[in-house]
Amino acid sequence: MKILVLQDYLRSGGTERQSILLTRAFAAAGHDARLLTFRPGGALAATLGRLPCRSLQPFDLGLDWFAPGLARAVRAAAPDVVLCMGRMANCYAGSLQKRFPRPAVIATMRTGKNLPWLFRRSLRLVRQIIANSHDAETVLVSQHGIPPDKIAVIHNSLVFLPPPAPAERAATRAQLGAGPATLVLLDVAMFRPEKNQRELIEIAARLPAGLDWQLWLAGNGPARAACERLVAEKSLSRVKFLGFHSDPAPLYAAADLAVHASLSESLPNFLIEAHAHGLPSLAYDVGGVRETGGIAVPVRDQAAFLAELRRLLADPAARAAAAAAAQTHARAHFAPEPQTRAYLDLFAGLLHPPAPV
Repeated sequence: MKILVLQDYLRSGGTERQSILLTRAFAAAGHDARLLTFRPGGALAATLGRLPCRSLQPFDLGLDWFAPGLARAVRAAAPDVVLCMGRMANCYAGSLQKRFPRPAVIATMRTGKNLPWLFRRSLRLVRQIIANSHDAETVLVSQHGIPPDKIAVIHNSLVFLPPPAPAERAATRAQLGAGPATLVLLDVAMFRPEKNQRELIEIAARLPAGLDWQLWLAGNGPARAACERLVAEKSLSRVKFLGFHSDPAPLYAAADLAVHASLSESLPNFLIEAHAHGLPSLAYDVGGVRETGGIAVPVRDQAAFLAELRRLLADPAARAAAAAAAQTHARAHFAPEPQTRAYLDLFAGLLHPPAPV
């Protein structure tokens, strides 16, 4: 098959990571898979290696929605399948399906945010929709009137890297000022308002004064400056801003608990990545968070979050049990090989549907 994966920009988000991972997996399975982006560059561009990737903008104009020559590029690629990832790519999916009826143009539902009109239009015009969680499937059916038989649920894929050796864990912790007994909380996410790192800082500030803890916030984005000001106002030297990490595996290995206060999710990559590396998690119950296999509390209930956080930090056995359950769930539901097969089987079925009985 000739598979074209469409993404607006290779920023450091989970959908962008999935775009690269899937394109690479399709190519490894023997298919002609290529990645097409609207904007060149981005935080993840350095991770492409030899993966075929082309950008439509000759230089970065800073416009996620601007896709000059998109139809011409699709015609030249002559794909069998066009897989649209991310909001802007999905906004173009419907017009691509109308213009190119032969290939299967596939929209994806990977967000908990409100959908633009063009995105909603695409949902009705494309051949198929892939939702990355059952919660996203429910939203498609109940809020957008999409027939269930037009939706396939395929969870995000993960690459399970072996944890660093104990010496590497200790070195990472020491580098960030965490001692052997320090309880390290970790959140890996872009700094956007809906990711709500601000609330994590506010909750952590209410932990007992005598508790040895640190909060590591990995990522960049427009909301980071406001969070840094909040930390400075509260004199919280225990909160560390780690910036973007192309491979956060050493952070997962060095932390003790994954925490996530996001207000809008479909299926958070951060939590399933953390689980795959043996971290327990605590998060607000939004979107597909419960499908990740971690511990969830009602959204915006800071008191409930703090109470559960204090319980987990005080009870190593509870953390270990939660970590084991989450890791088992992650390896059973998000391993890359079955997820890749699910995509490829779906593509094959769309291109060669079974004959009616």
